[in-house]
Amino acid sequence: MVVRIRTVAFEGIEVVPVDVEVAFAPGLPAFNVVGLPDKAVAESRERVRAALGAIGLGLPPKRITVNLAPADLPKEGSHFDLPIALGLMAAMGVVPAEELEGFAAMGELSLDGRLNPVAGVLNAAVAAAAEGRGLICPERVGPEAAWVGGLDILAPASLIALVNHFKGTQLLAQPRPGEPAAPAAGPDLRDVKGQETAKRALEIAAAGGHNLLMSGSPGSGKSMLAARLPGLLPPLSPGEALELSLIQSVAGLIDGGAIARTRPFRDPHHSASQAALVGGGARARPGEVSLAHRGVLFLDELPEFQRSVLDALRQPIELGRAVVARANAHVSYPARFQLVAAMNPCRCGYLDDAGRACSKAPKCAVDYQNRLSGPLLDRFDLFVEVPAVSVADLALPPPAEGSAEVAARVAAARAVQSERLAGTSLTTNAELEGERLDAAATPDEPARRLLLDAAERLRLSARGYHRVLKVARTIADLAGAPGVTRLHVAEALSFRRRAPAA
Repeated sequence: MVVRIRTVAFEGIEVVPVDVEVAFAPGLPAFNVVGLPDKAVAESRERVRAALGAIGLGLPPKRITVNLAPADLPKEGSHFDLPIALGLMAAMGVVPAEELEGFAAMGELSLDGRLNPVAGVLNAAVAAAAEGRGLICPERVGPEAAWVGGLDILAPASLIALVNHFKGTQLLAQPRPGEPAAPAAGPDLRDVKGQETAKRALEIAAAGGHNLLMSGSPGSGKSMLAARLPGLLPPLSPGEALELSLIQSVAGLIDGGAIARTRPFRDPHHSASQAALVGGGARARPGEVSLAHRGVLFLDELPEFQRSVLDALRQPIELGRAVVARANAHVSYPARFQLVAAMNPCRCGYLDDAGRACSKAPKCAVDYQNRLSGPLLDRFDLFVEVPAVSVADLALPPPAEGSAEVAARVAAARAVQSERLAGTSLTTNAELEGERLDAAATPDEPARRLLLDAAERLRLSARGYHRVLKVARTIADLAGAPGVTRLHVAEALSFRRRAPAA
C-alpha cells in the first residue's frame, strides 16, 4: 500500500505541487527519502523519527521508502517534515489516509513533536485553495494562511494535537487572520530645511514612480530626504499588498500573520553581494530588489557598491522581475521597485569646497563617478544636486509644507495616472513604453522643439529621451495639465545629469 500526502515546493514565489509517497516493504529495516532532497529534507528522517517517538510511536522494522514526486524537481526546506510524518502515520493506521486526501501539509517538526513555523505558508494556502484543498500548517503561521478566505485550515501546535483532532478527541479551531501590520509613522518632510530643488525632485519621483539619484557633499541631507519618500507614496492597493505579502511569506518575513499595509523601504549596505541584492544564493532566495517590490530601494554611497552588483540591477529595473538562473534552478521574483540612490561627488565628498577638497580635485570626481556604468546611470529619471545646507537655513523655522501636503498632491497625480492606465497592468508614468508613452506624453510643438534641441546638446540616448518625456508627463499631472508643454519639458530637462568637469 502506498500512501500519498500533498505538499508543495517553491520556484520563486510560484508553488509547485509535490506528492509525498510513503511505502512499507519487507526487508532489512531502513528509512530512505528519495526525489532530489536537499540536506534539510534528508535530515527530516531523524526529526520525524524523534517526533514520532515523542508521542509514543515507533517506526515498524521494515524497509521504508519516502518518494517526493516529481522526482526530478529539487526539494528544499524543512517544511517536508510534517507531510512525511503524516504519510508514515497514515501507513501505520494511526490517522485515516482518506481524511488527509483533502489537505496539503507543510511544517517543521521539533524532536519533541512540536510544530515549528516555516516560510511560504501564504503561497501554499493560495495554491491549496485553487486546488480545492485545505491546509495543515503549524499553529504560529495559521493566522497567515487564514488570509485566504474560504480555506479549511488545521493549525496544530504539535503532532499529538493533530492526531487527537483526527481521532475526534480534541478538535482544532479554525485560525483567524492576523492583524494587519499598523502603518509606521515615518519621518516628515517638514524636518528638512532648505533643499527646495531636492524636495521638488522627491515629489516628482513619488508622483510618477521615477528613479532618483542625489549627489552632494556629506551631511547635506541626501539620506534624510530618501527616508521621507515612503511617506509621500500612496498606500498599497489590495493587489499590490498581496504581491508583496507572497514575497515576504517566501522570505519568512511575515510575523504572526501581520500582512504589510505600507510600501517597503529597503536600504542595504554597500557591502551587499549580488545574491543579496538581486536574489539567488545556494537556495535562490529573494533579494533586496524583490523585498522592495512596490516600494523603495535606497542605495546610499552608490559608487561604493561593487560595479557588477550595480549592473545586475539593470534587468530588474527594466523588466520589473529579478531572474535567478542557476545550474539546478531558474526562478524569477517580482521586482517592480523605485530606485533611489545617493552619492558624494567625489571620494572626499567636498569637490565644491576649495578649502576642504582633496589635492586630486577635480580629477577625483571623474574617477569616482566613472565607477558607475553609463547604462546604469541612463536608467535614472531624475538627477539632483543636494548642496550643503547653510547655518542660516538651519536657523529658520520649520517649513510650512510637510509630507501630508506633498502626499496629497502625489495622490492626486497618481489618481490621474490610474485613470489613464485603467485596463492595463501599469500603475505609474515610469512604466510607460511605446504607444502608451506616445499617447500619454506627446508634447506640443514648442515643447517638442525644445526637447529635440536638448536631446542633441545633451547627447541623450533613446532611453534618456523617453525618460525625459515620462518625467514631463508626471510634472504635467502634478500641475493638473492635460498635455505636456514647453514648461514641463524644461523642468524635466533641468533634472538630467551633467557630466563632471575633468
